[in-house]
Amino acid sequence: MFQGYIFDLDGTVYLGESLIPGAERIIRLLRGAGKKVVFLSNKPLYTREDYAAKLTRLGIPTTPSEVVNSTFVLIRYLQKIATNAKVFVMGELPFVAEMARAGFRLTENPDEIEYVVAAFDRTFDYRKFNIAFQAIKNGAHFIATNPDRTCPVEGGELPDCAGIIAALEATTLKKVEVIVGKPSPITVQAALEVMGLAASECILIGDRLETDIRMALESGMKAALVMTGVTGRKTLETSPLHPDYVFASIADLEALIR
Repeated sequence: MFQGYIFDLDGTVYLGESLIPGAERIIRLLRGAGKKVVFLSNKPLYTREDYAAKLTRLGIPTTPSEVVNSTFVLIRYLQKIATNAKVFVMGELPFVAEMARAGFRLTENPDEIEYVVAAFDRTFDYRKFNIAFQAIKNGAHFIATNPDRTCPVEGGELPDCAGIIAALEATTLKKVEVIVGKPSPITVQAALEVMGLAASECILIGDRLETDIRMALESGMKAALVMTGVTGRKTLETSPLHPDYVFASIADLEALIR
């Protein structure tokens, strides 16, 4: 039915360190049928290599080239528009290291910063907040990795990048200019280029209406919602977004493999 299957990770393929039951079998069936599979995450906490290693450890052998995360997308975006920019990253060490490896000049001097990058950051503190605040007030561009309000984990949720964006918008009175992660078409383009397919040939499977499902529908893909993440039945029933398919979990995707 589809040539490309794009899977969200958190809440769709796994929760924390546990695979959603049936995930390994579905991915194995897809690959056995010659379908292209890409794993997509808005979380910039780890590198593509880290995500591939985690999936492999959990039982789904994966290479870094099969992973598209918001770090990868943001680096591609900035390399196209501001290759030599001086950047301040409000993020965790793996993201900062990836930005440095990509050749960006990282600085904490508000007078030098040309781009402030907000990300999901569990090390967020007042020092980082003030550096970003001063830089944006001085005229630096303000961009972000992802718009997620929360990140699903085993036993609940954690506050995500939306909180950091909101703090900077509230204090600087400047809106974030670009958010590259889902549901941005910037992420869609990156995923499609990795697979070498058109949007009409693909389906996106995710657990969030406002990111996964919105992005799929707006890009011309089919959309499948799984109920193992943050979306509950009541939210689905009242949402203006209507996925093409709704499954209890990834294990029920077998009907789409043929």
